[in-house]
Amino acid sequence: MAMSSIAARRGKPGHVTVRTRFFALRFNYRVLLMTALALLLLVLLATWAMTLGSFPIPFSDVVRAMFGEGSPDQELVVRNLRLPRVISAVLIGAALAMAGAIFQGVVRNPLVSPDIIGIDAGATLFAVFWIVTGRTSWLLPVAAFAGALLTAGVIYLLAWKGGVSPNRLILVGIGVAATLSAGTTYMMVRFPIEMVRPAVVWTIGSVYASTWQDVRLLLLFLAVLTPAAVALMWRLRTLQLGDDVTRVLGVSLERTRLELIVAGCGLAAVATAIAGPIGFVALMVPHIARMLGGPMSGSVMLLTAVAGGLFLLSADVVAQHFLPVALPVGVVTSAVGAPYFLLLLYRSNVRM
Repeated sequence: MAMSSIAARRGKPGHVTVRTRFFALRFNYRVLLMTALALLLLVLLATWAMTLGSFPIPFSDVVRAMFGEGSPDQELVVRNLRLPRVISAVLIGAALAMAGAIFQGVVRNPLVSPDIIGIDAGATLFAVFWIVTGRTSWLLPVAAFAGALLTAGVIYLLAWKGGVSPNRLILVGIGVAATLSAGTTYMMVRFPIEMVRPAVVWTIGSVYASTWQDVRLLLLFLAVLTPAAVALMWRLRTLQLGDDVTRVLGVSLERTRLELIVAGCGLAAVATAIAGPIGFVALMVPHIARMLGGPMSGSVMLLTAVAGGLFLLSADVVAQHFLPVALPVGVVTSAVGAPYFLLLLYRSNVRM
């Protein structure tokens, strides 16, 4: 009697487990419902964002223009100018939020994110060098991506001492970040002001002038890294039990950490490569997702991604349209994130 290769069964209340010959996934109905609602809100916000600007377009006309049924002017503005920026903001926010969730789980510290332990600093150093030396601009994302991955490798090697402990990884990352930031400052002072000005704008973090090429690059990386991040969540939850318990359960501790770090670095690197360093998204959004959905899991990781896109797009709308002067989105995320970080420090009663 033939049997289906995919079977679904109910487990804990509110959950369903899908099993195949190669893997098993458990989904939380409540979290998936919240994710669907957040995704609907994100679509509405994205459409509304494209109605705003010096050339206002009604909501219904934006929808028609997206499907190629608007006037030539509306299609030019919506499809060539506004839509790439909106999609880039959503994808960058999702990538940063997932990267933050991964790093917070790996080091078992809710106050950690890629921008705090030096990943963004490595991308920034390479990108600033690329800009101030007048190299090919379309390779800038590649340079920033390479800087982020190289920095992650250096941090991992320096933190290695018969293994990588979470606390040592944090301290090494903070030290490397300070060193790289000093290098970036040196280049800002060393080179002529006309070469440095574009680099200064990039280091603030912005989705301004995003193109379809940026969108394609983001989609390519997220199509690979998002399923990997979701699939690694059960190992991430195992790490939360401690190193000894993880080994007893038969999970390769260092291999698991390395896989998670690679996934988290990839997500942070591609986001930073496109938009520059955007602070506090990777710190704040995972907290919000865990408060809404509970401990990190595959379902909560998807909620984290959608919430990250929603948060960054909201910040970009505020920065672009609701302040006396248009600002890079990184200014708004920092203005919101810094007080939130201080609140977390106060509530966590961190002991250094």
